[in-house]
Amino acid sequence: MTTYVEITPDAEEYLAGLLEKQTVEGMSVRIFITQPGTRHAETCLAYCRPEEVNPADELQQMDKLRVYVEAMSIPYLEESKIDFAKDRMGGQLTIKAPNAKMPKVTADSPVEERIKYLLYTEINPGLASHGGEVSLVEFTDEGVAVLEFGGGCQGCSAVDMTLKDGVEATLKEKIPEISGVRDVTDHTDTENAYFK
Repeated sequence: MTTYVEITPDAEEYLAGLLEKQTVEGMSVRIFITQPGTRHAETCLAYCRPEEVNPADELQQMDKLRVYVEAMSIPYLEESKIDFAKDRMGGQLTIKAPNAKMPKVTADSPVEERIKYLLYTEINPGLASHGGEVSLVEFTDEGVAVLEFGGGCQGCSAVDMTLKDGVEATLKEKIPEISGVRDVTDHTDTENAYFK
């Protein structure tokens, strides 16, 4: 059996109990991530009627239940875990998916994925202190990472320094395929700029 999501025995028992209470024959569970790979990503667990099963979904057959996993969510569900902690009030189901907002990457991952991962995990946390963020628009055949700034970075008077001394230096140091970066942000809008 392929395991896409670790489901603890307590969570499996709890979910199986919920499914038993449903009036639909063959009810299962479906796991998917909305807006995977973005900062708005959310891991979802939903009932799945037999007619709602997507043919592209992967089945994770458990002893007590069937779990359908959305195929495009699988890279973002790596190292995910569903647990159920019993307490006096009944208990709480928890879902942890540390890679939902950004899939885990390796040295063999495509350059675009490695750039996005680095932006998300190392560069954006620093820019967030100024209310800013940067995202990858495209990676050109010439090795240029085309970036777009947002939030407090859009229209900021220090963005050139941030781009060259911070973002470009970090990206080129950690991803050798990058020959340079280009900013395509419209910096004439200074409404949210950190430095004006």
